[in-house]
Amino acid sequence: MTHFSAFSLLKQALNGHKGWREQWPDSQPKAEYDVVIVGAGGHGLGAAYYLAKEHGITNVAVIDKGWLGGGNTGRNTTIIRSNYLYDESAKLYDHALDLWDNLSQDLNYNVMYSKRGVLMLAHNVHDVQSFQRHVNSNRLNGVDNRWLTKEECKQFCPPLNISPDARYPVMGGALQMRAGTARHDAVAWGYARAAAARGVDIIQNCAVNAIRRGPDGAVIGVDTAKGFIRAKKVAVSAAGNTSVVMDSAGLRMPLESFPLQALVSEPVKPIFPCVVMSNTVHAYISQSDKGELVIGSGTDQYTSYSQRGGLPLIEHTVAAICEVFPIFTRMRMLRKWGGIVDVTPDRSAILGKTPVKGLYVNCGWGTGGFKATPGAAHLLAWTVAKDEPHPLNAPFTLERFTTGRLIDEAAAAAVAH
Repeated sequence: MTHFSAFSLLKQALNGHKGWREQWPDSQPKAEYDVVIVGAGGHGLGAAYYLAKEHGITNVAVIDKGWLGGGNTGRNTTIIRSNYLYDESAKLYDHALDLWDNLSQDLNYNVMYSKRGVLMLAHNVHDVQSFQRHVNSNRLNGVDNRWLTKEECKQFCPPLNISPDARYPVMGGALQMRAGTARHDAVAWGYARAAAARGVDIIQNCAVNAIRRGPDGAVIGVDTAKGFIRAKKVAVSAAGNTSVVMDSAGLRMPLESFPLQALVSEPVKPIFPCVVMSNTVHAYISQSDKGELVIGSGTDQYTSYSQRGGLPLIEHTVAAICEVFPIFTRMRMLRKWGGIVDVTPDRSAILGKTPVKGLYVNCGWGTGGFKATPGAAHLLAWTVAKDEPHPLNAPFTLERFTTGRLIDEAAAAAVAH
């Protein structure tokens, strides 16, 4: 955009940066909308953007109980990949990866997508067999993935310890080069600015207390902290709080919510060239553009709606990282945080219509929500606009838990098992 330039940066610096145009207005709710989206994370904001851009539906409100991007969108470890096992998952996540490729250009906002590669380590015979199965399955689906020996893993990621005497010996790894990271905040901000520019209202600090249904059972709107808002359609994309919101509409969801923790180290010069994941030891690591080591842990062993977790799990994760990467044993940790992940019985998402007319849901992403952001948003918008699923999200129905057509991604979902 023309008002972002070196000249304008210098001009605003002399003015204390007080003259910048707001990126999006903090809207007040109107009495009625065509579509209300519950949850102003990347998925919800993205769905609003695609509704406006691709389907011409601009009378849309995105409502969040907190601030924009303050949920899981701003609390993840920014990993993007599509190397899932089953056909349905691989196609859905690769659709997201296709959108990631041009997302900065599409939104005219730098989301800092970095294709640095994701390496998933194998520490035992089961890991080797499982990941080689993933590699073969991915290739059949046109998803890039290849097997590396432990020596090739070391060459690709020099800090890695491949000593046979290690507590978690490395026996090889699966590498997806097209995978990587992006700036999570920038994704939310980019979608918010682009959606608002097309007429979407973004309403922050406004809790949705209930979804209201009419005498015929169809959705008629939402009760919020700022009053009742009438809506023809309601789409819920509230991550770990989805089950609570949906319960208000009389739908019991097959979800459990768990805390998922992450932490970052003090910043250091560039040393870690990729993302490394280890399902066996429940730890994954990358380096941010600021130089911090970004470390992810496994889910806590208890259900909770709290954005914090137990210290013992963090201790286990840090110990595992130090075993796999001894070079980092003297690094100091700066801060930790948690998000709330919603997990389904088969560790795959639910994305589609519900039995309630006019009510749609996007949930159950577990630890895979951020990587799916543009794909999930795009498919949710399609489903809401056309009142039918896109072929890519058609298998991810709520009904699969009664029909038995499950998509069991427990192994590929990394720590969400």
